[in-house]
Amino acid sequence: MRAGTEVIIEHSDEAQLIDDFLERKPSALEAVYARYGDLFYAAAARVLRVRADAEDCVHDALLRVWEKPDSFCKERGSLRAFLVVCVRNEALSRMRKAARRFGIAGTIREEAEEIDIPDHVELTRLRRAVAALPAEQREALELAFFGERTHVQIARRLGIPLGTVKSRLSLAIRKLHTTLASGGLR
Repeated sequence: MRAGTEVIIEHSDEAQLIDDFLERKPSALEAVYARYGDLFYAAAARVLRVRADAEDCVHDALLRVWEKPDSFCKERGSLRAFLVVCVRNEALSRMRKAARRFGIAGTIREEAEEIDIPDHVELTRLRRAVAALPAEQREALELAFFGERTHVQIARRLGIPLGTVKSRLSLAIRKLHTTLASGGLR
């Protein structure tokens, strides 16, 4: 299912759509996707930067929510906002998993452990890219990805607002992506 396709939406009323979604009516899932699919895709693509990964992420995040009926409570906010957060969290989880798989974790730790990456040039580039980050961004990145702490835990530990933590992480990730994608720091 891809956003932008023509789907007849039976849910013209947002409240009815939410009720139908909570009752797990299949037409509600289709309507949510038709109505907000482009927004969900944009949220995932902003993090993952690969079209196919973003599409898979949206699909998996929506199915995960669909399979857990108690995950959304309409008294806590809009369905749209809740699902955007779910998609973004799924994208971040995928990115963290990929970072661990490709050994980014070992580049930040000052421990003696070495990463098993056969391409030593790439490993060197990665280490340089991480080292080039401003200290506050590098620290937040290390706590999030390698300390496996939540944004709230990082904010408490560093004594800074949650929004600042999120901004630092976002900037760090974008800088790493840009540096590594452009072939910089050789």
